[in-house]
Amino acid sequence: MSDRQTLATTAAASSLAKVVLASNNPGKLREFAALLGAAGIELIPQGALNVPEAEEPYPTFVENALTKARHAARLTGLPALADDSGLCVRALRGAPGVYSARYALLAGGEKSDAANNAHLLKQLKDATDRRAYYYCVLALVRHENDPEPLIVEGRWHGEMLDAPRGSNGFGYDPLFFLPALNATAAQLDPAVKNAQSHRAIALQQLLARLREEA
Repeated sequence: MSDRQTLATTAAASSLAKVVLASNNPGKLREFAALLGAAGIELIPQGALNVPEAEEPYPTFVENALTKARHAARLTGLPALADDSGLCVRALRGAPGVYSARYALLAGGEKSDAANNAHLLKQLKDATDRRAYYYCVLALVRHENDPEPLIVEGRWHGEMLDAPRGSNGFGYDPLFFLPALNATAAQLDPAVKNAQSHRAIALQQLLARLREEA
C-alpha cells in the first residue's frame, strides 16, 4: 500500500475524515481540496456551516492562521484547517504581507484583487529590486483547544512584473512572475500551480506530518 493510500485509510478512520476549511475563498478551496481529497480528507468550507470569518488582528501569519483555525473548530466542533498567506516583496520590506488581501483597502481603496494589484504597482513604481515570494502558513487543529496544532509553511519565490499577465489564479497571481517557468502564476494551468505553489509546498509538508502520525 502506498503512503497516500495509507494516509487516506487512516484519515477515513480518524477524526480527520472531515475538516472545516477556515476560509470562504473559492480559489483556496479548490487548491486545498485537490490535494487533501486524494488523502481521504473531505474539506468543508466554513461558510457551508454558517461560520463567520474570524478577526485577523495579528502582525504574523502564524498567529492569524491559528486564530482562524481555533475559531472554526470552536463553532463547528470539527477539526479545522486554516491558512494565512500573502505576498512578501523585498523592496517593500515584506509588505503587503499579512495585509495582502486588503492592501488597497488600508490605503483608502476598495477590497478587491484589481485594487490590490494596482496599489502594489504604484508602490513599486521606482523599485529596481522586484524579488518577492508568496508565503503560506497552515494550521490544523483537531479541536479548539488542541495543545499541539500542526503548523507548516511554504515559500514560492518569484518576482513582480510591471503589468499583469494571465487570467487564471487569484490575488497577485497576474503580477507574480516565475522565471524558471517563463510565466506568471496566472498563466499556469491550475494543476501546475497546485503542484508548485506556496500552498502546495505547505500542504505537502502537512501530509508528511499526518503520515508520521498515521
